Amino acid sequence: MFLFPLDSPAFPMNPDLSSQSRRSFLAILATAIGSAAATRVLAQPATQKSVAVREITIYKDAGCGCCKEWVKHIQQAGFVTVVHDTTEMETVKRGFGVPVPLESCHTARIGKYTIEGHVPADLISRLLKEQPVARGLAVPGMPIGAPGMDGSPKQRYDVLLFDAAGKTRVYASR
Repeated sequence: MFLFPLDSPAFPMNPDLSSQSRRSFLAILATAIGSAAATRVLAQPATQKSVAVREITIYKDAGCGCCKEWVKHIQQAGFVTVVHDTTEMETVKRGFGVPVPLESCHTARIGKYTIEGHVPADLISRLLKEQPVARGLAVPGMPIGAPGMDGSPKQRYDVLLFDAAGKTRVYASR
């Protein structure tokens, strides 16, 4: 998310903002965010391939090493991460509709989707491209060999697509 100083030309503030309609405020905010995003894309060197920024917000326990490794995996895949360390993971999971049987150690949000656990970055990209009707993707538990879960022997695991009712189907197997 982009933050602007209140007196920034990118976000002109009206001292009487409380009297403006919600629609006007949202239009101003969209313009400010659009201007910042355009500046970010235009500021890329000409030799870089122009790619849409994909921001993912991750909620994790501060002391969890495998979560930190998964964040690195996501960043290496080109995602922009916003990381929140929290001791309230159960509240986060319930708030984003993660069914208890699908839980893992960290939860993320990207666009309209929830990502639970050690989901590989390429499958998050596929999810964003395909846009299925679903709540999100999950890798229940912490299988050895999933991104961020180094060790051996590597375990086979399923990445599950889940819906608002908690129903799942295998999205990919690794």
